[in-house]
Amino acid sequence: MFKINCLNPIANVGMDLLTDNYERVDSFNEASALLVRSASVHDLELPSSLEAIARAGAGVNNIPLDKCAENGIVVFNTPGANANGVKEIVIATLIMISRNLVDGIKWVDSVKEDPDIAKLVEKKKSKFVGTEISGKKLGVIGLGAIGVLVANAANKLDMEVYGYDPFISVDAAWKLSKYIKHSKSLDEIFRECDFITVHVPATDQTKGMFNAETFAIMKDGVKILNFSRDTLVNDDEMIEALKSGKVGRYVTDFPNPKVAAMENVIAIPHLGASTNESEDNCAVMAVQQLMDYLENGNIKNSVNYPNCDMGVCTHAGRIAINHRNIPNMLSQFTSTFANQNINIPDMINKSKGQYSLTILDIDSPSTPEIANKIREIDGVLKVRIIK
Repeated sequence: MFKINCLNPIANVGMDLLTDNYERVDSFNEASALLVRSASVHDLELPSSLEAIARAGAGVNNIPLDKCAENGIVVFNTPGANANGVKEIVIATLIMISRNLVDGIKWVDSVKEDPDIAKLVEKKKSKFVGTEISGKKLGVIGLGAIGVLVANAANKLDMEVYGYDPFISVDAAWKLSKYIKHSKSLDEIFRECDFITVHVPATDQTKGMFNAETFAIMKDGVKILNFSRDTLVNDDEMIEALKSGKVGRYVTDFPNPKVAAMENVIAIPHLGASTNESEDNCAVMAVQQLMDYLENGNIKNSVNYPNCDMGVCTHAGRIAINHRNIPNMLSQFTSTFANQNINIPDMINKSKGQYSLTILDIDSPSTPEIANKIREIDGVLKVRIIK
Protein backbone atom coordinates (compact mmCIF):
# COMPACT_ATOMS: atom_id res chain seq x y z
CA MET A 1 0.00 0.00 0.00
CA PHE A 2 1.43 3.35 -1.09
CA LYS A 3 0.59 6.35 1.09
CA ILE A 4 0.07 9.67 -0.68
CA ASN A 5 0.12 13.07 1.01
CA CYS A 6 -1.04 16.27 -0.73
CA LEU A 7 0.34 19.58 0.47
CA ASN A 8 -2.02 21.43 -1.89
CA PRO A 9 -5.41 20.53 -3.34
CA ILE A 10 -4.86 18.36 -6.42
CA ALA A 11 -7.57 18.14 -9.07
CA ASN A 12 -9.90 15.17 -8.68
CA VAL A 13 -9.30 14.09 -12.26
CA GLY A 14 -5.76 13.21 -11.18
CA MET A 15 -6.48 11.81 -7.74
CA ASP A 16 -9.19 9.57 -9.19
CA LEU A 17 -6.49 7.67 -11.09
CA LEU A 18 -5.16 6.21 -7.84
CA THR A 19 -6.12 2.56 -7.41
CA ASP A 20 -6.87 0.52 -4.30
CA ASN A 21 -3.10 0.16 -3.83
CA TYR A 22 -2.98 3.79 -2.70
CA GLU A 23 -4.09 5.47 0.50
CA ARG A 24 -4.34 9.23 0.92
CA VAL A 25 -2.89 10.29 4.29
CA ASP A 26 -2.94 13.62 6.10
CA SER A 27 0.51 13.18 7.64
CA PHE A 28 3.55 14.04 5.54
CA ASN A 29 5.73 12.04 7.93
CA GLU A 30 4.19 8.71 6.92
CA ALA A 31 3.93 9.35 3.18
CA SER A 32 5.46 7.21 0.44
CA ALA A 33 4.96 10.05 -2.02
CA LEU A 34 4.04 13.73 -1.98
CA LEU A 35 1.89 15.70 -4.40
CA VAL A 36 2.41 19.45 -4.29
CA ARG A 37 1.70 22.60 -6.25
CA SER A 38 3.01 25.85 -4.72
CA ALA A 39 3.50 24.87 -1.06
CA SER A 40 7.11 24.99 0.14
CA VAL A 41 8.86 21.74 1.03
CA HIS A 42 12.15 23.42 2.04
CA ASP A 43 11.49 23.55 5.77
CA LEU A 44 10.01 20.07 6.06
CA GLU A 45 11.97 17.16 7.49
CA LEU A 46 12.02 14.49 4.79
CA PRO A 47 10.80 11.18 6.25
CA SER A 48 12.69 7.96 5.46
CA SER A 49 9.48 6.55 3.97
CA LEU A 50 9.35 9.23 1.26
CA GLU A 51 10.25 7.90 -2.18
CA ALA A 52 9.04 10.61 -4.57
CA ILE A 53 7.63 14.12 -4.87
CA ALA A 54 5.52 15.20 -7.82
CA ARG A 55 5.02 18.90 -8.52
CA ALA A 56 1.77 19.57 -10.41
CA GLY A 57 3.40 22.31 -12.47
CA ALA A 58 6.71 23.08 -14.14
CA GLY A 59 8.62 25.15 -11.56
CA VAL A 60 10.29 23.33 -8.67
CA ASN A 61 11.86 26.21 -6.73
CA ASN A 62 9.63 25.25 -3.77
CA ILE A 63 11.36 21.86 -3.46
CA PRO A 64 14.91 21.17 -2.12
CA LEU A 65 16.17 19.22 -5.13
CA ASP A 66 19.69 18.43 -3.90
CA LYS A 67 18.47 17.36 -0.47
CA CYS A 68 15.91 15.08 -2.10
CA ALA A 69 18.49 13.57 -4.46
CA GLU A 70 20.83 12.84 -1.55
CA ASN A 71 17.99 10.98 0.15
CA GLY A 72 17.12 8.99 -2.97
CA ILE A 73 13.87 10.90 -3.45
CA VAL A 74 12.91 11.44 -7.07
CA VAL A 75 11.31 14.83 -7.84
CA PHE A 76 8.95 15.06 -10.81
CA ASN A 77 7.43 18.05 -12.54
CA THR A 78 4.88 18.30 -15.34
CA PRO A 79 6.44 20.24 -18.23
CA GLY A 80 3.99 21.14 -20.95
CA ALA A 81 0.85 20.25 -18.99
CA ASN A 82 0.03 23.93 -18.43
CA ALA A 83 1.69 25.25 -21.59
CA ASN A 84 -1.48 26.15 -23.46
CA GLY A 85 -2.85 28.11 -20.50
CA VAL A 86 0.34 30.18 -20.29
CA LYS A 87 0.44 30.65 -24.06
CA GLU A 88 -3.07 32.08 -24.03
CA ILE A 89 -2.36 34.60 -21.26
CA VAL A 90 0.84 35.73 -23.02
CA ILE A 91 -1.06 36.36 -26.27
CA ALA A 92 -3.85 38.10 -24.33
CA THR A 93 -1.44 40.47 -22.60
CA LEU A 94 0.41 41.18 -25.85
CA ILE A 95 -2.85 42.54 -27.22
CA MET A 96 -3.80 44.26 -23.96
CA ILE A 97 -0.62 46.30 -23.77
CA SER A 98 -0.59 47.08 -27.48
CA ARG A 99 -4.10 48.47 -27.40
CA ASN A 100 -3.86 50.16 -23.97
CA LEU A 101 -6.87 48.15 -22.85
CA VAL A 102 -6.02 48.19 -19.16
CA ASP A 103 -5.64 51.98 -19.06
CA GLY A 104 -8.86 52.42 -20.98
CA ILE A 105 -10.81 50.10 -18.72
CA LYS A 106 -9.44 51.81 -15.61
CA TRP A 107 -10.49 55.21 -16.98
CA VAL A 108 -14.03 54.04 -17.70
CA ASP A 109 -14.24 52.68 -14.16
CA SER A 110 -13.17 56.09 -12.81
CA VAL A 111 -16.03 57.89 -14.58
CA LYS A 112 -18.69 55.20 -14.42
CA GLU A 113 -20.92 57.35 -12.16
CA ASP A 114 -20.88 60.31 -14.55
CA PRO A 115 -24.27 60.64 -16.33
CA ASP A 116 -22.47 61.98 -19.43
CA ILE A 117 -20.16 58.98 -19.66
CA ALA A 118 -21.11 58.29 -23.29
CA LYS A 119 -20.03 61.80 -24.34
CA LEU A 120 -16.88 61.59 -22.24
CA VAL A 121 -15.90 58.36 -23.97
CA GLU A 122 -16.01 60.00 -27.37
CA LYS A 123 -13.91 62.91 -26.13
CA LYS A 124 -11.29 60.90 -24.26
CA LYS A 125 -10.88 57.71 -26.26
CA SER A 126 -8.03 59.23 -28.29
CA LYS A 127 -5.90 59.05 -25.11
CA PHE A 128 -5.93 55.28 -25.42
CA VAL A 129 -5.09 54.82 -29.08
CA GLY A 130 -2.85 51.79 -29.39
CA THR A 131 -0.94 49.85 -31.99
CA GLU A 132 -1.59 46.52 -33.66
CA ILE A 133 0.72 43.58 -33.00
CA SER A 134 0.67 42.52 -36.64
CA GLY A 135 4.06 43.25 -38.19
CA LYS A 136 5.75 43.90 -34.84
CA LYS A 137 8.81 41.96 -33.69
CA LEU A 138 8.43 39.55 -30.79
CA GLY A 139 11.40 37.95 -29.08
CA VAL A 140 10.73 34.63 -27.35
CA ILE A 141 13.46 33.63 -24.91
CA GLY A 142 13.24 29.94 -24.13
CA LEU A 143 11.71 27.52 -26.62
CA GLY A 144 10.44 24.81 -24.33
CA ALA A 145 6.83 23.62 -24.19
CA ILE A 146 5.47 27.12 -23.55
CA GLY A 147 7.88 29.15 -25.67
CA VAL A 148 7.21 27.08 -28.79
CA LEU A 149 3.44 27.54 -28.45
CA VAL A 150 3.84 31.29 -27.90
CA ALA A 151 6.17 31.66 -30.88
CA ASN A 152 3.90 29.70 -33.22
CA ALA A 153 0.75 31.52 -32.07
CA ALA A 154 2.37 34.95 -32.48
CA ASN A 155 3.57 33.97 -35.94
CA LYS A 156 0.00 33.11 -36.93
CA LEU A 157 -1.00 36.60 -35.75
CA ASP A 158 1.45 37.99 -38.32
CA MET A 159 4.12 39.00 -35.84
CA GLU A 160 7.78 38.71 -36.85
CA VAL A 161 9.01 36.24 -34.25
CA TYR A 162 12.59 35.76 -33.05
CA GLY A 163 13.34 32.72 -30.92
CA TYR A 164 16.37 32.08 -28.71
CA ASP A 165 17.21 28.83 -26.93
CA PRO A 166 20.71 27.31 -27.11
CA PHE A 167 19.40 24.15 -25.44
CA ILE A 168 16.29 23.56 -27.53
CA SER A 169 15.22 19.91 -27.52
CA VAL A 170 14.76 17.90 -30.68
CA ASP A 171 11.07 17.52 -29.88
CA ALA A 172 10.60 21.28 -29.47
CA ALA A 173 12.56 21.99 -32.65
CA TRP A 174 10.22 19.72 -34.61
CA LYS A 175 7.20 21.61 -33.27
CA LEU A 176 8.59 25.09 -33.99
CA SER A 177 7.26 26.83 -37.08
CA LYS A 178 9.78 27.19 -39.89
CA TYR A 179 8.92 30.89 -40.00
CA ILE A 180 10.46 31.62 -36.59
CA LYS A 181 13.80 33.44 -36.88
CA HIS A 182 16.46 31.56 -34.91
CA SER A 183 18.47 34.08 -32.92
CA LYS A 184 21.99 33.01 -32.07
CA SER A 185 22.32 35.42 -29.16
CA LEU A 186 20.21 37.19 -26.58
CA ASP A 187 21.66 40.47 -27.79
CA GLU A 188 19.86 40.02 -31.11
CA ILE A 189 16.55 39.60 -29.28
CA PHE A 190 17.24 42.63 -27.09
CA ARG A 191 18.36 44.76 -30.02
CA GLU A 192 15.68 43.92 -32.57
CA CYS A 193 12.41 43.22 -30.79
CA ASP A 194 9.48 45.47 -29.90
CA PHE A 195 8.14 42.90 -27.44
CA ILE A 196 10.09 40.34 -25.39
CA THR A 197 8.57 37.40 -23.55
CA VAL A 198 10.67 35.08 -21.41
CA HIS A 199 10.08 31.38 -20.74
CA VAL A 200 13.16 29.99 -19.01
CA PRO A 201 13.67 28.41 -15.57
CA ALA A 202 15.16 30.29 -12.64
CA THR A 203 18.83 29.33 -12.39
CA ASP A 204 22.05 31.03 -11.33
CA GLN A 205 22.62 31.83 -15.02
CA THR A 206 19.19 33.39 -15.62
CA LYS A 207 18.84 35.29 -12.33
CA GLY A 208 18.62 39.03 -13.03
CA MET A 209 19.02 38.55 -16.79
CA PHE A 210 16.83 41.64 -17.28
CA ASN A 211 18.96 44.43 -15.86
CA ALA A 212 20.40 47.87 -16.64
CA GLU A 213 23.01 46.40 -18.96
CA THR A 214 20.51 44.43 -21.04
CA PHE A 215 17.92 47.24 -21.00
CA ALA A 216 20.54 49.51 -22.59
CA ILE A 217 20.69 47.23 -25.63
CA MET A 218 16.92 47.24 -26.14
CA LYS A 219 14.77 49.52 -28.24
CA ASP A 220 13.31 52.56 -26.49
CA GLY A 221 9.80 51.73 -25.30
CA VAL A 222 10.29 47.96 -25.45
CA LYS A 223 7.54 45.93 -23.81
CA ILE A 224 8.57 42.99 -21.59
CA LEU A 225 6.41 40.08 -20.45
CA ASN A 226 7.50 37.85 -17.57
CA PHE A 227 5.40 34.76 -16.91
CA SER A 228 8.39 32.65 -15.85
CA ARG A 229 9.95 33.68 -12.52
CA ASP A 230 10.29 36.95 -10.60
CA THR A 231 14.03 36.46 -10.08
CA LEU A 232 14.73 36.82 -13.81
CA VAL A 233 14.24 40.59 -13.47
CA ASN A 234 16.24 43.04 -11.39
CA ASP A 235 13.30 44.99 -9.97
CA ASP A 236 15.23 48.13 -9.00
CA GLU A 237 16.75 48.45 -12.46
CA MET A 238 13.41 47.67 -14.11
CA ILE A 239 11.85 50.55 -12.14
CA GLU A 240 14.54 52.92 -13.44
CA ALA A 241 14.02 51.66 -16.99
CA LEU A 242 10.28 52.28 -16.67
CA LYS A 243 10.84 55.79 -15.29
CA SER A 244 13.15 56.70 -18.17
CA GLY A 245 10.86 55.23 -20.81
CA LYS A 246 13.44 52.70 -21.98
CA VAL A 247 10.88 50.04 -21.03
CA GLY A 248 7.42 51.13 -22.16
CA ARG A 249 5.45 48.39 -20.44
CA TYR A 250 6.27 45.59 -18.04
CA VAL A 251 3.87 42.70 -17.54
CA THR A 252 4.67 40.49 -14.57
CA ASP A 253 2.85 37.50 -13.14
CA PHE A 254 4.74 38.04 -9.85
CA PRO A 255 3.60 41.23 -8.10
CA ASN A 256 5.66 42.67 -5.28
CA PRO A 257 5.62 46.05 -3.50
CA LYS A 258 8.38 47.45 -5.74
CA VAL A 259 6.76 46.95 -9.13
CA ALA A 260 3.04 46.58 -8.40
CA ALA A 261 2.58 50.30 -7.77
CA MET A 262 4.72 51.42 -10.72
CA GLU A 263 3.19 53.25 -13.66
CA ASN A 264 3.22 51.23 -16.88
CA VAL A 265 3.32 47.94 -14.98
CA ILE A 266 0.57 45.38 -15.40
CA ALA A 267 0.85 43.09 -12.38
CA ILE A 268 -1.13 39.86 -12.62
CA PRO A 269 -1.73 37.68 -9.53
CA HIS A 270 0.18 34.62 -10.76
CA LEU A 271 -2.53 33.50 -13.16
CA GLY A 272 -0.28 32.16 -15.93
CA ALA A 273 -1.36 28.55 -15.54
CA SER A 274 -4.50 29.17 -13.50
CA THR A 275 -7.03 27.48 -15.72
CA ASN A 276 -9.18 24.48 -14.93
CA GLU A 277 -7.67 22.69 -17.89
CA SER A 278 -4.08 23.35 -16.81
CA GLU A 279 -4.75 22.18 -13.27
CA ASP A 280 -6.39 19.02 -14.57
CA ASN A 281 -3.56 18.31 -17.00
CA CYS A 282 -0.90 18.85 -14.34
CA ALA A 283 -2.73 16.65 -11.83
CA VAL A 284 -3.10 13.79 -14.30
CA MET A 285 0.53 13.94 -15.40
CA ALA A 286 1.87 14.20 -11.85
CA VAL A 287 -0.19 11.25 -10.60
CA GLN A 288 0.62 9.08 -13.60
CA GLN A 289 4.35 9.71 -13.19
CA LEU A 290 4.20 8.92 -9.48
CA MET A 291 2.32 5.70 -10.08
CA ASP A 292 4.72 4.50 -12.76
CA TYR A 293 7.67 5.17 -10.46
CA LEU A 294 6.17 3.60 -7.36
CA GLU A 295 4.81 0.54 -9.16
CA ASN A 296 7.48 -0.05 -11.82
CA GLY A 297 10.52 2.04 -10.87
CA ASN A 298 10.29 4.04 -14.11
CA ILE A 299 11.13 7.76 -14.23
CA LYS A 300 9.76 10.35 -16.63
CA ASN A 301 10.17 14.11 -16.20
CA SER A 302 12.34 14.09 -13.10
CA VAL A 303 14.41 17.17 -12.35
CA ASN A 304 16.98 15.48 -10.11
CA TYR A 305 17.23 11.92 -11.45
CA PRO A 306 17.52 10.59 -15.02
CA ASN A 307 14.63 9.46 -17.17
CA CYS A 308 14.60 5.66 -17.07
CA ASP A 309 12.02 3.21 -18.46
CA MET A 310 11.98 -0.58 -18.09
CA GLY A 311 8.26 -0.92 -18.70
CA VAL A 312 6.27 -3.37 -16.57
CA CYS A 313 8.29 -6.17 -15.01
CA THR A 314 7.70 -9.57 -16.66
CA HIS A 315 10.33 -11.40 -14.62
CA ALA A 316 10.08 -12.85 -11.11
CA GLY A 317 11.60 -9.83 -9.39
CA ARG A 318 12.69 -6.21 -9.85
CA ILE A 319 14.86 -3.98 -7.69
CA ALA A 320 15.41 -0.23 -8.23
CA ILE A 321 18.52 1.45 -6.85
CA ASN A 322 19.07 5.20 -6.47
CA HIS A 323 22.79 5.83 -6.15
CA ARG A 324 25.64 8.22 -6.78
CA ASN A 325 27.03 8.44 -10.29
CA ILE A 326 30.49 7.06 -9.45
CA PRO A 327 32.67 4.27 -10.85
CA ASN A 328 32.27 0.58 -10.02
CA MET A 329 28.63 0.70 -8.92
CA LEU A 330 27.23 -1.66 -11.55
CA SER A 331 29.90 -4.29 -10.99
CA GLN A 332 29.18 -4.25 -7.26
CA PHE A 333 25.46 -4.67 -7.89
CA THR A 334 25.88 -7.57 -10.30
CA SER A 335 28.44 -9.23 -8.04
CA THR A 336 26.02 -9.06 -5.13
CA PHE A 337 23.38 -10.91 -7.12
CA ALA A 338 25.91 -13.41 -8.51
CA ASN A 339 27.09 -14.23 -5.00
CA GLN A 340 23.49 -15.12 -4.16
CA ASN A 341 23.22 -17.23 -7.34
CA ILE A 342 20.60 -14.83 -8.74
CA ASN A 343 20.48 -14.27 -12.50
CA ILE A 344 19.85 -10.81 -14.01
CA PRO A 345 18.06 -11.22 -17.37
CA ASP A 346 17.54 -7.51 -17.91
CA MET A 347 18.72 -4.20 -16.49
CA ILE A 348 19.06 -0.50 -17.19
CA ASN A 349 21.35 2.18 -15.79
CA LYS A 350 20.96 5.91 -16.40
CA SER A 351 22.67 8.92 -14.87
CA LYS A 352 21.99 12.64 -14.51
CA GLY A 353 24.72 14.76 -13.03
CA GLN A 354 25.81 13.32 -9.71
CA TYR A 355 23.01 10.76 -9.45
CA SER A 356 21.99 7.52 -11.14
CA LEU A 357 19.17 5.02 -11.21
CA THR A 358 19.68 1.32 -11.86
CA ILE A 359 16.78 -1.09 -12.35
CA LEU A 360 17.49 -4.82 -12.34
CA ASP A 361 15.04 -7.56 -13.30
CA ILE A 362 15.91 -10.90 -11.73
CA ASP A 363 14.86 -14.53 -12.14
CA SER A 364 13.67 -14.92 -8.55
CA PRO A 365 11.46 -12.79 -6.31
CA SER A 366 13.26 -9.92 -4.61
CA THR A 367 13.86 -10.35 -0.89
CA PRO A 368 14.64 -7.95 1.97
CA GLU A 369 17.94 -9.82 2.43
CA ILE A 370 19.25 -9.03 -1.05
CA ALA A 371 17.98 -5.44 -0.78
CA ASN A 372 19.88 -4.99 2.49
CA LYS A 373 23.09 -6.31 0.93
CA ILE A 374 22.80 -3.70 -1.82
CA ARG A 375 22.14 -0.95 0.74
CA GLU A 376 25.50 -1.75 2.33
CA ILE A 377 27.35 -0.72 -0.85
CA ASP A 378 28.96 2.71 -0.49
CA GLY A 379 27.25 5.23 -2.76
CA VAL A 380 23.79 3.64 -2.62
CA LEU A 381 21.14 6.14 -1.50
CA LYS A 382 17.91 4.13 -1.64
CA VAL A 383 16.90 0.59 -2.58
CA ARG A 384 13.32 -0.32 -3.44
CA ILE A 385 11.83 -3.76 -4.00
CA ILE A 386 9.45 -3.29 -6.93
CA LYS A 387 8.56 -6.98 -7.29
